[in-house]
Amino acid sequence: MTKKEIGAILFLLIIAAFLRLYNLETTPPGLYPDEAMNGNNALEAIRTGTFKVFYPENNGREGLFINIQALFLAATSIREPWMLRLPSALFGILSVLGAFYLFRELARTSELKNDFLIGFLGSFLMATSVWHIIFSRIGFRAIMAPFFLIWAAYFLLRAMRTGSVRTAALSGAALALGAHTYIAYRVMPLLLLCFVPRLRQHAKRWKIAGSVTLVAALVAAPLLGYYAFHPADFLGRTGQLSVMSSPAPLRDFAKNVALTLGMFNVRGDGNWRHNIAGQPELFWPVGILFLIGIAVGLKKRALYDKVLFTWFGLALLPVAISNEGLPHALRAILMAPPVFGIAARGGIALWELLKERLADTHFSKENSWGFLRIGVIARATHLEVLAVLFFGLLFYEAYYSYFMTWGQDPNVQNAFAADYVEIGHEMRALPDTTPKNVIVEADGVLVRGIPMPAQTVMFLTDSFLPEEQKRKNIRYLTGPEAQTFAPNGPTMRGAFTFIIE
Repeated sequence: MTKKEIGAILFLLIIAAFLRLYNLETTPPGLYPDEAMNGNNALEAIRTGTFKVFYPENNGREGLFINIQALFLAATSIREPWMLRLPSALFGILSVLGAFYLFRELARTSELKNDFLIGFLGSFLMATSVWHIIFSRIGFRAIMAPFFLIWAAYFLLRAMRTGSVRTAALSGAALALGAHTYIAYRVMPLLLLCFVPRLRQHAKRWKIAGSVTLVAALVAAPLLGYYAFHPADFLGRTGQLSVMSSPAPLRDFAKNVALTLGMFNVRGDGNWRHNIAGQPELFWPVGILFLIGIAVGLKKRALYDKVLFTWFGLALLPVAISNEGLPHALRAILMAPPVFGIAARGGIALWELLKERLADTHFSKENSWGFLRIGVIARATHLEVLAVLFFGLLFYEAYYSYFMTWGQDPNVQNAFAADYVEIGHEMRALPDTTPKNVIVEADGVLVRGIPMPAQTVMFLTDSFLPEEQKRKNIRYLTGPEAQTFAPNGPTMRGAFTFIIE
């Protein structure tokens, strides 16, 4: 790899890191109760020393992400929303890096020209995607799913190229760790079947296949063992939300497919927590490149295209079989890597076409920007400068859309329960000796007898466990018990009353 290529990768990582770490302590505002539930389970794990492979509260969640959050909380003792989101940001950054290596390796294996450019463009599109940025800055476990699948596919491709059994073992480990992330991931191991025809021709095919399978089985064993004894947790809410429970499953499935396919260029997720409500998930120039990439892939049908189309189709299934809140950007997060890989295919195809068609025009004239005296740009053609401006446009659009349009919208504060965070900070500022009554009027899934919305306040005050509630003089009141209290500030007994509504 040349110095220029190394520099390009470092630049890519800087862009990805900036868009995922900048102002993480304030954006997004608030702390959604689902995020706080993860944090409370993490704090409980720290105190009890019991790190679970599956946490059954709140409809059940695989434990890996929560256990990683626990390590961050234990190492820093910082009990703020951004600390729960920091692991997501790091997984998002490393997903961008992995996307570069995967797209490049896949293009190289497919004998495509410009494999470095394909890898760089695809990963840069992911780095500057508001869709991917949003979920890289929320404390949800789903962001790990594309991360592990990206690296699993890359390590397998590399193992096939180098014959390294150790690299194949890394592929198996990453593949199985993905099972510890998100329910939508479970169908994704089928993706590796795309590589079977090529693997059959490999001299070390049995060693590579055996290494992937053995390591994957070992890493997945704890979670599979849990599911064996708790089969209801394996399906979670799938049965409740599935199109199979509707009167017209085929019609609903077709409708869901159409809505999901339309989310990229027509209408995106309407949930402010997941998106600028209703805005397509792709910036419109990227959406065009995505469509071009589909056309090129259908025509060329290289391994690169087959793998990404298969990935796209497999990731579409868990989204389309659900009848909840479509289009659903969170549930579709596993579609992000193939979408940007396909868009990169379209972008490089368009680049090659323009270079060919404009070969004898002023767009291809070199040294046109010599007056700038800025190294590479001074020697660049007009077409190359336009490409640089395009990358700049992608960064600007990502920054403005996320931090200005989305991050400052009042709907986002509501979506992340910013008012609950204010209550939590106010309660935390009071002495432990001061009685504090919290009336929980908001509805939600019950967690140990208390509705989910209380989780935000519980995390910020570290009062999830009964012993902590007692030590800090905090009472969570619901139902008839809550009706005896009124939100009139300090009472005659010096107690404070707060309402979660």
